[in-house]
Amino acid sequence: MLEPIRDLPDGVLGFEAVGRIEASDYENVLMPAIREVCDQGGKIRIVLVFERFDGLSPGAMWDDFRLGAEHVTRWERIALVTDLDWMITVVSLFGWLTPGEFKRFPLSERDAAIAWAAETTD
Repeated sequence: MLEPIRDLPDGVLGFEAVGRIEASDYENVLMPAIREVCDQGGKIRIVLVFERFDGLSPGAMWDDFRLGAEHVTRWERIALVTDLDWMITVVSLFGWLTPGEFKRFPLSERDAAIAWAAETTD
């Protein structure tokens, strides 16, 4: 499940993964938030926190790919907050494929990740 992170700086979206992520998490939580930013002409600055990760359903995987492709020019900053070794390895190998600026932070630097995502690049 994706749970919104509250009390973030203006212009920053944030979500914490809890358990398994399903397609409904994208459809009901993530996509509406991203569409709202895009409809307002904004750039997507997002913080994603993975303390634990129990996987993605096949539908969620498709939605993840589609979400990135649909709004490829809108992604400005993505802060990934995790200490999961396998996720760190995947990011080091494939993070360059991510649209926008991408940076990984350890869980202990969650506040720094939020501050980085909030910085404007203009």
